[in-house]
Amino acid sequence: MRLARLCFLISLLLGSRWARPGPAFAQNAAGHVPEYGFEIVRQFPHDPSAFTQGLAYSGGYLYEGTGLKGQSSLRQVRLETGEVLKRVDLPREFFGEGIAVLGSEIVQLTWLSHTGFVYRLEDFKLLRKFSYPGEGWGLTTDGRNFFMSDGTDEIRILRSRTFREARRIRVHDGAKPVSDLNELEFVEGEIYANVWHTDRIARISPATGSVLGWIDLRGLLSPVYRLPPEAVLNGIAYDPGRKRLFVTGKLWPALFEIRVVRKRG
Repeated sequence: MRLARLCFLISLLLGSRWARPGPAFAQNAAGHVPEYGFEIVRQFPHDPSAFTQGLAYSGGYLYEGTGLKGQSSLRQVRLETGEVLKRVDLPREFFGEGIAVLGSEIVQLTWLSHTGFVYRLEDFKLLRKFSYPGEGWGLTTDGRNFFMSDGTDEIRILRSRTFREARRIRVHDGAKPVSDLNELEFVEGEIYANVWHTDRIARISPATGSVLGWIDLRGLLSPVYRLPPEAVLNGIAYDPGRKRLFVTGKLWPALFEIRVVRKRG
């Protein structure tokens, strides 16, 4: 094994969350709420070295936050080619997490450092930092407030200007809590959430935390790609103007525009 490859694998294991089996709800959710599959509309190239932690679409471009200590970044990406047009690297001590675009600013969380960064969208100039308790995982916005996941079954609602916590919602499928909520995206009034180490996306009511449906993305990425264990589905972006839904994963060589379709039966 080449030295560079060995170093990469070691950094992946040390820098990422340790893998563990998916939560029990994955086997129990069927039947409680509608189940959806997918159709691939189009496939786009994606940087296979990007440890995707956050994804957003704004103004005709993709924005991507990547993780791992010493490798975390914020990027502007041309959708059609996967070309990184603009990039800022986080200091080596930070593990980048979810991102969200609101107006002329883009916000990025970090995992264990209790620190968030606010950048000017135009040129990624750092405008300010903010702090929060606990872990930072996913981030999205409804245009007024931010919604933040922390690896539990809770989603925090943060004031957009101060980042002060207003309240929390507990995510549940019936009586079962749904934890390991990761990357988040607002889609037509619902929160879509990747669930870590599964191929499922939860469709969540932002008012009640109820799971409104499950999107099963098994088989989206061809098994021909032999990826490390942490190269899991993670990354949801939505283009509200053209109603396009994009998904990808950590270290995936492709990003997909998909159409969500109701499963039969």
